[in-house]
Amino acid sequence: MTRLSSAFSSPALVAFITAGDGDTAANLDALVEGGADVIELGMPFTDPMADGPAIQAANIRSLDAGTTTADVIAIAAVFRDRYPEVPLVLMGYANPMVRRGAAWFAAECKRCGVDGVICVDIPPEEDAELGPSLRTMDIAPIRLATPTTDAKRLPQVLQGSDGFLYYVSVAGITGKQQAAQASIEEAVARLKSATDLPVAVGFGVRTPEQAADIARVADGVVVGSALVELVGRHGKDAPDALRELTSALADAVHTAR
Repeated sequence: MTRLSSAFSSPALVAFITAGDGDTAANLDALVEGGADVIELGMPFTDPMADGPAIQAANIRSLDAGTTTADVIAIAAVFRDRYPEVPLVLMGYANPMVRRGAAWFAAECKRCGVDGVICVDIPPEEDAELGPSLRTMDIAPIRLATPTTDAKRLPQVLQGSDGFLYYVSVAGITGKQQAAQASIEEAVARLKSATDLPVAVGFGVRTPEQAADIARVADGVVVGSALVELVGRHGKDAPDALRELTSALADAVHTAR
């Protein structure tokens, strides 16, 4: 089994923070210590069009601190040395991933132990831009499905996808919006009937109660903005706050069934 498939053997908490925002190494330690099963590390970008105010602000803080793609790769490498068994996914936008060539980026991901990549703005129809290079290096290209992904398009989304399917539960940006539980349950059932990949649900999940509700039907729960906000609010003291919230979220997810 891969690290990702092992993580989703029971409902998993997927925790997101932005690389270079605050003390990333300490913040990652806090997520793992709090019980996160999968780590999503955001690659800062100047135009994060799918992200709401919290993650946009984190991107700005990171870029203002001088964070580069090489820095993100270095952070990932240190994380892999410290946590050999915890899955690590890079999430971001096409420009930082392909500007030096998809083969270069995939090779760097392989070298530093990344398990999967989510590229928000390369649609399945443009898979050739990045997907083949990732698959050559045994790195999972993780795709997004949304409430508008209908039965006609879903096979395209699933073709060549690996690791898990990330269901974006609201048609909008990351942040405080949350889909109704009934719509999440309906969507997860539809997606799971179409794929054997684990289905993780994100966008708008902020509390342990919300996470538990989703974990009863999905294979994973993704939390990002609520954690990123803590980094922005607490600065160097963020690890304690991150550990506390992650622990509450993990307990809710792991005991939901």
